[in-house]
Amino acid sequence: MQTAYTGALPGAQATRSRYLIMVMLFITVVINYLDRSNLSIAAPALKDEFGLDTVHEGLILSAFGWTYAAMQIPGGWLVDRVAPRLLYAIALILWSAATFFMGFASSFVALFVLRLAVGALEAPAYPINNRVVTTWFPERERATAIGFYTSGQFVGLAFLTPVLAWLQHRYGWHMVFITTGLLGIVWGVLWFLVYREPREFRGANETEIELIRQGGGVVDLERRVTEKKAPFAWADLGLVMSRRKLWGVYLGQFCLTSTLWFFLTWFPTYLVKYRGMDFIKSGFLASVPFLAAFIGVLCSGVLSDWLIRRGASVGMARKLPIILGLLISTSMIGANYTDSTAWVIFFLALAFFGNGLASITWSLVSTLAPVRLLGLTGGVFNFVGNLSSICTPIVIGYLVTQNNFAPAIVYVASLALLGALSYILLVGKVERIEM
Repeated sequence: MQTAYTGALPGAQATRSRYLIMVMLFITVVINYLDRSNLSIAAPALKDEFGLDTVHEGLILSAFGWTYAAMQIPGGWLVDRVAPRLLYAIALILWSAATFFMGFASSFVALFVLRLAVGALEAPAYPINNRVVTTWFPERERATAIGFYTSGQFVGLAFLTPVLAWLQHRYGWHMVFITTGLLGIVWGVLWFLVYREPREFRGANETEIELIRQGGGVVDLERRVTEKKAPFAWADLGLVMSRRKLWGVYLGQFCLTSTLWFFLTWFPTYLVKYRGMDFIKSGFLASVPFLAAFIGVLCSGVLSDWLIRRGASVGMARKLPIILGLLISTSMIGANYTDSTAWVIFFLALAFFGNGLASITWSLVSTLAPVRLLGLTGGVFNFVGNLSSICTPIVIGYLVTQNNFAPAIVYVASLALLGALSYILLVGKVERIEM
């Protein structure tokens, strides 16, 4: 596959190897999010088998988040020092193995410990994604690339949630974890065999590399990291923790992912227990909001990069879809005012469309972060953002009663509004922070 390019090598044709890398990231994100959400599919059956109340159900649904958040900064530090080819393969295989063994757990404690392991081992995933996109894509294509691979978290769940629900119905909850675990182990091996940096990738010619480099892609990032590899420095952490504009995206990400974690944890239980749907039907209806989010995230990346090509500033092009999407997400509160299944799914689908529209937040990390600290900045960003993976399941567990889920919907919608305000008031001008 080739495309005309009139950059550093006149007359040459630029290959499109970066699009293969984008597809690889997409597949990895699909697997990543299946391993995050599979517990929510199994939760109703696990609750009955292990006799869990809503508080303990919230605890086990939050277990992933405790270690995932705690390991973000160490994981980001690793991303700045270990090549994505090796680090991603190791992480994929290990977290998928932990997922696989969840299928053989025989107690609440065993499930909880293995879920903690999955969270810790998935921690480097999104900082690696950010590093790969910064290396492989010019600025004008970066939001589209991020939007495309981020859509994997929605499209995978949209199409595969019914499959996992069927697996549980037909073979039991154990098979949900065994299947998703095996899938990740196989993909980890394939990632190691295929992925390379731009200058080492056989399918990428010099013209494509120059296209990426001249467009703002850091094609020599691995070489620069190797030359400047340094031990952890508190001053580096202080830098990425002290900038107001970075805190704007950190807090915004916490609010954005709070909506996501509602859908990844309590959503199936909400449909089955609080809206009275049978398990198979809820599996199919649960896919509708994920499809809406998939459409939203694709629209977001394409819109953002189109605005840049039309001459809009990077700040306007990146922030507008995020702010608009967060505001749309507040619409989920409408589900509290209807008893109609169709309207409940409509309001939740609209809210998750907004969440998808807002989900190109990593494009701002790519643009704002100091080049040498891409991994560390991404780690802090994901750490603060994914504190919601701890808070959301637990807070919802305390807010809901046996027959009333409305306070939880209000909580999640309020955070979406707060996230929009964070991007409006704190981020300011979008430009790379210098060391």
